[in-house]
Amino acid sequence: MTEILPTLTHFNRRQFLHGAGVNLGAAALACLMDRRLDAATKGTSDASQIFNHLPNFTPRAKRVIYLCQTGAPSQVDLFDYKPKLKSLHGTQIPDSVRGGQRLTEFTSGQAKLPVAAPKGAFSQHGQSGRWISDLLPYTAGIVDRLCFVNTLHTEAINHDPALTMIQTGSQRPGRASMGSWVSYGLGSENHDLPTFVVMISQNSDGANAQPLYDRLWGSGFLPSRHQGVKFRSVGDPVVYLTNPPGVAVSTRRRVLNDLAKLNRIKLDAAGDPEIAARIAQYELAFRMQSSVPELLDTSTEPDHIYDLYGPESRHPGTFAANCLLARRLVERGVRFVQLFHRGWDHHGNLPTRIAAQCKDTDQGSAALVRDLEQRGLLEDTLVIWGGEFGRTVFCQGELTATNYGRDHHPRCFTVWMAGAGLRPGFSYGKTDDFSYNVDENPVHVHDLNATILHCLGVDHTRLTFKFQGRRHRLTDVEGNVMRELFT
Repeated sequence: MTEILPTLTHFNRRQFLHGAGVNLGAAALACLMDRRLDAATKGTSDASQIFNHLPNFTPRAKRVIYLCQTGAPSQVDLFDYKPKLKSLHGTQIPDSVRGGQRLTEFTSGQAKLPVAAPKGAFSQHGQSGRWISDLLPYTAGIVDRLCFVNTLHTEAINHDPALTMIQTGSQRPGRASMGSWVSYGLGSENHDLPTFVVMISQNSDGANAQPLYDRLWGSGFLPSRHQGVKFRSVGDPVVYLTNPPGVAVSTRRRVLNDLAKLNRIKLDAAGDPEIAARIAQYELAFRMQSSVPELLDTSTEPDHIYDLYGPESRHPGTFAANCLLARRLVERGVRFVQLFHRGWDHHGNLPTRIAAQCKDTDQGSAALVRDLEQRGLLEDTLVIWGGEFGRTVFCQGELTATNYGRDHHPRCFTVWMAGAGLRPGFSYGKTDDFSYNVDENPVHVHDLNATILHCLGVDHTRLTFKFQGRRHRLTDVEGNVMRELFT
């Protein structure tokens, strides 16, 4: 696919008329080009149709909600039921299973690597008979709507490179995030809200969590208008969105008009597409002054919706409240919504801490799927739940009768997805008896990202951007669509 031509982002009517002369035909064409410029500058879906020829085929989804569980949830304790672990509890993991695979600094010096069986109980749910931990009762109630991938794997063994990898397709910082790629390729369905919105919630148990960096939703080498806009739960939802005291809306409008004129003079002289992006972002911010307060005012939601999401949904900044806002965002045409929930990094005290994390996230996640379904939105919305890697079956530190921790495990972990024509009640891939290695149908992070783009009607090999002499893409030079996941 040919990338959006940077020159088109700063082509304006004055330049066209200067070269073509003022006549009726030229004026008509100038109007057409001005509309194209408007689309390209504002990041609307018209721009993708004119310049990108996207979607490449009929999409299954129009939008994505990504519930990113940072810190790496333990697939052993939540999703990947292994009944033999109970009898193997406390025994050394066989060398034939570990196979000399890489360990982190947390466990590489341990004399023993004893198997730690899950503290919670597993049971089967739904017509699909999916095994789920009793720590996730609400998720268990919607298993027949979910599509599980049990064999995701990655090369990264530490949090930051692994999270950077799954979000941008590379362990090294500097690449564009998935939401930015989607914004670049497909644009927005709402003129008054960002294409890509990010919200962050904290773990309620108060334990330290892995840091999150803005580059995880950054645009990298893509035009900056495609970066994610972070909504805050305290103060202004977006920094500097509210006018200062004493500044009227009409005054702000006049200031922006004058500022746009100055920026266009600079744009004509320098030809820098980032100036066009700045103009567009100022205009979007002005429109958001009206659209965002209405979006965030959930007082109009009926009590039964709050009951669905749980009591925490009434408290801004919680995961449940952000799930409710995610539904409101996609209802209004926001293309990509990403919720980051911190605190899944359980190197110690896992039984207590994982229970707290599940309480924070379980009801909100399940409610979001149910809410989208009852509004007729799930069929063309892709919902994703998962972390950056999994956890080891063996214990980190001392294994006691009531406590254990787990180390990082990139070899296999579980994510679930819903909507977008995915097979409901379906499980893909199989791991060994220790949830340590993939036995059937391995799925690389690039395969997951290729499949996400496929849901949106995008061929991941054709969505590219030329930077430093090379055409880059979200999936780098790899990735295969998991076609078995679709109905």
